[in-house]
Amino acid sequence: LMVWLRRCTHYLFIVVVAVNSTLLTIDAGDYIFYTDWAWTSFTVFSISQTLMLAVGATYYLTFTGVPGTATYYGLIMTVYTWVAKGAWFALGYPYDFIVTPIWLPSAMLLDLAYWATKRNKHSLILFGGVLVGMSLPLFNMVNLITVADPLETAFKYPRPTLPPYMTPIEPQVGKFYNSPVALGAGAGAVLSVTFTALGCKLNTWTYRWMAA
Repeated sequence: LMVWLRRCTHYLFIVVVAVNSTLLTIDAGDYIFYTDWAWTSFTVFSISQTLMLAVGATYYLTFTGVPGTATYYGLIMTVYTWVAKGAWFALGYPYDFIVTPIWLPSAMLLDLAYWATKRNKHSLILFGGVLVGMSLPLFNMVNLITVADPLETAFKYPRPTLPPYMTPIEPQVGKFYNSPVALGAGAGAVLSVTFTALGCKLNTWTYRWMAA
């Protein structure tokens, strides 16, 4: 019975964590909709994406103890997000304007850190956390600069949920404007260690709950 309960709980938790991570970051690829504060929102969203990826993937990875599961978790989030982004496409936005956050390379680095240190949890937290935090903003900026004519497209297709008084009039220069990747990666490198540690702690709590 306990084996059955553990397996069911395991899959239930993974689905719940992955779905919620995706829901919380579903608009995190829409930096370009915030045309007047695009780079500032990019920095903030980089941290939110790092949080959801690091916590969920680390939880899943340490739960199974099998390197490769963080990448699988990142794949789940990616697929969920692509489905959700289909709504923007259905609203008439051009396909090359829809940005989906890139999580897979960072999740692969997390797996690599776990595998290379022979499944050492502390090394995973330190090395894996720093790698995820530093890499995610970089990959997402590469993703973002491939969007064709973002300003023109954003004004042509205003966001349906944006009230008229919030429609951008002219681009503003935010304080993060000069280096969104450096700021996102710098903050991520520090915060991701905490996020990864939280993922490990969630695993411990889950095991205690199931063993009770």
